[in-house]
Amino acid sequence: MPQTEATEAPVTRRTGAPVTEATPDTRLRWWTELPLILLVYGAYSAGRLLARGDTSHAVDHGLAILRIEKAFRLNAEHPLNRLFTREPWIGIPADFWYASLHYLVTPALLVWLFRSHAVRYRAARTWLLTSTFIGLIGFTLLPTCPPRLLNPAHGFVDTMAHYSSWGWWGGEASAPRGLGGMTNQYAAMPSLHVGWALWCGVILWRFAGGSRLVRTAAVAYPLITTIVVMGTANHYFLDAVAGAAVMGAGLLLTPLVLRLADQWRDSLGLSAAAASRFDGGGPRPVTEPAVPATVASRPSISPIVSGECQTSPGERIPRQRITDPEPGATPSQTGDGAAAAAR
Repeated sequence: MPQTEATEAPVTRRTGAPVTEATPDTRLRWWTELPLILLVYGAYSAGRLLARGDTSHAVDHGLAILRIEKAFRLNAEHPLNRLFTREPWIGIPADFWYASLHYLVTPALLVWLFRSHAVRYRAARTWLLTSTFIGLIGFTLLPTCPPRLLNPAHGFVDTMAHYSSWGWWGGEASAPRGLGGMTNQYAAMPSLHVGWALWCGVILWRFAGGSRLVRTAAVAYPLITTIVVMGTANHYFLDAVAGAAVMGAGLLLTPLVLRLADQWRDSLGLSAAAASRFDGGGPRPVTEPAVPATVASRPSISPIVSGECQTSPGERIPRQRITDPEPGATPSQTGDGAAAAAR
């Protein structure tokens, strides 16, 4: 039969099973992931609380952003805020959107990704956490007063306070009533509401299937969130741009963070310990390298040159040296003159 090039999927020599997508050396567990995410979110919340900054500087930064937007005609906050204030059927759902969805959608997508796309989860989670830490640095270095806390002469209405009787939040912040003083209200730059919504949109677009409904949700969620944060007077347009930029920086830094994390784990021996627990405490089996299926299915080639030749009893190869067998010797002990066994 004519030989063809190998086009089949690689298989292992031991089992012949096709090789599937690579999986991490150590399996991620929810009881280790959940404390990690809670720890990072706790550090983020504590950092926001501690990085209050000076109020006068925060107001100056907010007014500077507003002046830049007016110079470039980017100040969409005023018309959106007037619309949300004038139309309760828009303003109230927008306040609920701002106060709740980033606490619900982002964790839900993390859990879904953990359960359905475990191979992709670690990189996606690292991207989200890295971007969050970058945002925390922004809060610390650039405390910014949101539009709703500026002097009313600047024309903004705090819709969260305006519609506070409709929700669980108080009049001073989007936090639950009585807890407004425990949040940093001058952490407007960058907008992680927009940043996290953008992360959710990318995850939906890439991993949730290509249906029209999913693609629409992937685009609509970050876009509507951007409109909501401006219409509720919680962020400027440039805050939203900065939130997207922070996510971009986090995406670029994710490979580096993953390499550093792997090196740290290797230096502490955590990878070997986790692998030992995964394998039941014993040594990990050595897997053989994958070879193409066509190579694995080929018959083994005999190293003997005359492997395809057959000889009958009494027949000898030309110029074969004939030696007389010793008396009493068995056929297996004879020399080159013995007849070759039929194959």
